[in-house]
Amino acid sequence: MAKASPSRQSAFHVLTGLFSLPAGARLGIGPTIAAAILLGIVAASVCAPLYVPYDPLAMDSLSRLRPPSDAHLLGTDQYGRDIFSRVMTGGRVSLLIGVGAALVSVGLGLAIGLVAGFFRAADGLIMRIMDSLMAIPAILLAIALVALNGPSLGSVIIAITIPEVPRVVRLVRSVVLTAREEPYVEAAIALGSSMPRILIQHLMPNTLAPLIVQGTYICASAILIEAILSFLGAGVSTEIPTWGNIMAEGRSYFQIKPGMIFWPGLLLSLCILAINLLGDTARDLLDPRLKKREG
Repeated sequence: MAKASPSRQSAFHVLTGLFSLPAGARLGIGPTIAAAILLGIVAASVCAPLYVPYDPLAMDSLSRLRPPSDAHLLGTDQYGRDIFSRVMTGGRVSLLIGVGAALVSVGLGLAIGLVAGFFRAADGLIMRIMDSLMAIPAILLAIALVALNGPSLGSVIIAITIPEVPRVVRLVRSVVLTAREEPYVEAAIALGSSMPRILIQHLMPNTLAPLIVQGTYICASAILIEAILSFLGAGVSTEIPTWGNIMAEGRSYFQIKPGMIFWPGLLLSLCILAINLLGDTARDLLDPRLKKREG
C-alpha cells in the first residue's frame, strides 16, 4: 500500500493529535478545570432563555436597585431589570462575538497568508498592507470602524476582526515560506499540480496546528475587546445585553450596587482565563518540538 504524502500525514496528525495521545498526557488538572469552566459558561449562556426567570429587557420601575432576594437572585438594576437574567443572557452575545471574530479572522488570514507565502510577487504588497494595519492600535481601529459603521453586532465583529487578520497572515506566511521548500511541494509543482491543489492539499495542513492555537487567543481577545468597546459606549447597541454593556451601565451605581459590575466581570474573566489556558494546552500538545523535549 502506498504511503500517504507528508502533507496528508500532517493534516491527519493535526486533526487527531489531541485525541491520539495517552489520556494522562492530554490534560492536566488546570486545563481540565478550565475546560469545565468554559463548557459551563457556554452551556449556561446558550441555554439561558430556557431557565432565566425574567425577560432581560423587561423593566419594573417599582423594583429598582433591589438587593439579592428569592425573587431576584442577584438583585435588580436601575431600571428594575433582573441582573441574573441579564448576565446569563449577555454571555450569548459576548461568546458569539468572540467565536465569530476568531473564525472570520482565521479564515481571512489563512487565505491571504497562503497567497503571500507562496506567490513571491504578491508577498511584498500584501505584507506592506498588513504592516500598515498593525501600526494602528487595535482598540483605536476598532472604535473608528464601529463609529463609521454604527453600533451593531456585525460592525463589532468586523471591527475586531480587521486588526487580528494581519497577525494571522504573518503566522500563516511564515509557515508557508518554510513548507514550500519541502520536497513534496517541489514534487507537486514538477508534476504539474494546480496552484489551488498545492495550496489546499499540501500547504494548508501545515498551518492548522498554529491556527488552532491562534484562534483561541483571538477568541479570548475578541471577547475582551467587545467588553471594552461596550464599556466605552462604542460596542453593540445598549439595548442588547452583553457583559460589557451591563458593566458600562453599572459603573454609575458601583458604590451602591457593585454586583452590576462584579458578576459580569467575574464571568468575563473566567471565560477569558479558561480560553487562554486551553490555548496554551493546545500549543503544548500540537507543537512537535515540545513533544520531543518532553520525550
